[in-house]
Amino acid sequence: MSRIPTVAIVDDDEAIRDALSDLLMLEGFDCRSFEGASAFLAEIGRTPFDCLITDMRMPGMSGLELLEHLHDRGADLPAIVLTSVVDEHSRARSLALGARAWLGKPVADKVLLNELRLAIQGRDVILPEGSAE
Repeated sequence: MSRIPTVAIVDDDEAIRDALSDLLMLEGFDCRSFEGASAFLAEIGRTPFDCLITDMRMPGMSGLELLEHLHDRGADLPAIVLTSVVDEHSRARSLALGARAWLGKPVADKVLLNELRLAIQGRDVILPEGSAE
């Protein structure tokens, strides 16, 4: 049975988490936000996430380390990196670990939503139509 997709937002900036959550909920997605990678990892086994949106620079575990951890666990979770980091090595490594997109901050709503829909296509979810321009 199909369901509304659930997106995990991992970013240490509360304003970013809130803005992304508001955008995604307005577009018909369910979402959960986490202030860091360890909080997200504590929840991943309990909630069926369909996509991860993560920042690159965070205290404790970075977004790249989070992607490495998920990859090592064999997690089949599409990820989008949303970052202000301009680092080709981190970008290439993130994509090699399975990130579907590397987007610079600030990102246009339409671009993020398009990448999100592409990342979760084929999963057992009902994709929201969306209206962000």
